[in-house]
Amino acid sequence: MALLLFILLISLFILGVPIAFSLGLASAITVWHGDLMPMLIVAQQMLASVNSFPLMAIPFFILAGYLMQGGGISKRLVDFSNTLVGSMTGGLAMVAIVTSLFFAAISGSGAATTAAIGAILIPAMLSKGYPGGYAAANQAASGALGVIIPPSIPLILYGIAANVSVGDMFIAGILPGILVTLTLLVFAYFFARANGLGGGEKSSLGDVFRAGKKAILAILMPVIILGGIYGGVFTPTEAAVIAVAYSFVIGTLIYREIKFASLVGILKQSAVTTAVVLSIIGAAGLYGRILQSLRVPDMISDFVISAIDSPLLFILLANLLLLLAGMFIEAAAAILIFVPILLPIAVSYGFDPIHFGIIMVVNLAMGMFTPPVGLNLFVASQITNIGIARLTWAVMPFVAIVLANLLIISLLPVLSTWLPSL
Repeated sequence: MALLLFILLISLFILGVPIAFSLGLASAITVWHGDLMPMLIVAQQMLASVNSFPLMAIPFFILAGYLMQGGGISKRLVDFSNTLVGSMTGGLAMVAIVTSLFFAAISGSGAATTAAIGAILIPAMLSKGYPGGYAAANQAASGALGVIIPPSIPLILYGIAANVSVGDMFIAGILPGILVTLTLLVFAYFFARANGLGGGEKSSLGDVFRAGKKAILAILMPVIILGGIYGGVFTPTEAAVIAVAYSFVIGTLIYREIKFASLVGILKQSAVTTAVVLSIIGAAGLYGRILQSLRVPDMISDFVISAIDSPLLFILLANLLLLLAGMFIEAAAAILIFVPILLPIAVSYGFDPIHFGIIMVVNLAMGMFTPPVGLNLFVASQITNIGIARLTWAVMPFVAIVLANLLIISLLPVLSTWLPSL
């Protein structure tokens, strides 16, 4: 039955069936064929998988991201980042990275970050002579910061699946996210220097102050959200609701860029995105329930522990598995499928669940800008009208950079566990 479950899923993936339907169909057919449980359980389990208070944070963070995107936040963040690093060699590429860092801490979504910032900065980079492939790949990789820097939807899902504090997962993502950001900035500098791409005009302190003043409300949002969570004022789910209220007030009453007509479109986009994400979560929850009923995690755990006696070898193989999974499976589904399988093994080897969660999320973040299903790559491709085949080659240096970061994060657990331990 376990073999049938895996074969059906892979076959449906190959046929191009959307991931939620692939997970649901593979699960339902296996239940029916093996008479594992009443078919009514299929619907009940899918509903139970999304019937969770912490999961309510996801639609609210998605809506907050779209409100920020439509409320003029992205342009103000770009202007502020430009005054900070725009004058340096490779300044525009650095602006894309730094702005993505700020926006990631607001939206929690890699695709939203890529779309909001890329729509402004990719055309600007092209006009300054940056190669199209590099401009798109830089933004696609920078957009992946949205799932490492808190608040992050994959971090929420991992916290729920692993039964660890979502707040701890949020704070654990800060240092790894900064590490990835710094290495991307260094690469942008050396790429621009090698290709003769200089920066813009140097900004005065007055320019920095004025741009910062315009963007201060956007910059304060993650401070309020994370400060409230860690200060015990509200839970991550309540923080998501506050994020929606905050972004709505800023976009409609202060910046006044969200009108009634655009608000309807924002709500529609949020509803569609939420429906897609929660459909995947529901189907993945069912798939995971069947895996557990067939004792697949136990069998894999027993085999791995008996065959591998080195924690280092295990974490390298786990990274390879997660990297491959991230290339083909959406992050939400991958977390819900692999956490029950890999986490017990990782804990048996002495890995902290929070540390392992960051390893998993960074792996899946890389999957957002690697083919064949890298969502950020498709968003950047649409903005630049550059084919995926060409972008695949352009994004390879960024894959190598994040792989190097992943190795550092894997071998230095203090990067993930130090802040939560405080």
